[in-house]
Amino acid sequence: MPESHDALKTRLLVVDDDKKLCRLIKDYLTPLGYEVVTVYTGQDGLEKALAETFDAVILDIMMPEMDGLEVLRRLRSNSSVPVLMLTGLGEESDRIVGLEMGADDYLPKTFSTRELLARLRAVIRRSRTTAARAAASAAVDQREMPIQIGDLRIDPNSRAVALHGKPVSLTAVEFDLLLALGRVPGRVKSREQLLLEVAERDFEAFDRSIDVHISSIRRKLGDDAKSPRWVQTVRSVGYRLLKPGMEVEE
Repeated sequence: MPESHDALKTRLLVVDDDKKLCRLIKDYLTPLGYEVVTVYTGQDGLEKALAETFDAVILDIMMPEMDGLEVLRRLRSNSSVPVLMLTGLGEESDRIVGLEMGADDYLPKTFSTRELLARLRAVIRRSRTTAARAAASAAVDQREMPIQIGDLRIDPNSRAVALHGKPVSLTAVEFDLLLALGRVPGRVKSREQLLLEVAERDFEAFDRSIDVHISSIRRKLGDDAKSPRWVQTVRSVGYRLLKPGMEVEE
């Protein structure tokens, strides 16, 4: 059955003082491959949700002692787990309060099991998509963090270069070449490697063109090829960006 495959290893927490309803939800979802944990008080639900990992929480609003809104409020200060609220209340304002407090969706207690399944899948899918995007964004941010080498700063995101805090104006090709060297400071990159990294740029792709662009970068950085502080020529090989205190080797 397709539902069973989709729901593999999906853990749900049901928090409701209506034990009969909890049993109904568990009996319906378990054969579909969901692992369903049920608790019957708000306090137990909050403790369980914070102590264990769940893919979603089904949370009743109307419970004695600690109601669902209070559980949600405390839960949201520590967790972003998707929450599907169950409500027997007809007031639209009550549903809005839940959504504003961080609930992902709600269902009236007159729900059908098919609607419950559809809403569950939707909130879990949104949560996983959001998490995946956040992880991808974090990876990109980590990969594209500004590079600081001594007083030289290279920002891949804004494509900006600054030396001693002052901006350095580079062409697109010059920036890409400097960035390629800046990502591996101290390591030599051959002309061929540098050509490959900026190949999508529109310029003549032959070895000596790299030398021309490097010469321009040096001039803009106030560098000297004979006594380099930033870009060193490694004879018969290519170039490298020097790290502070690094000895210049022939």
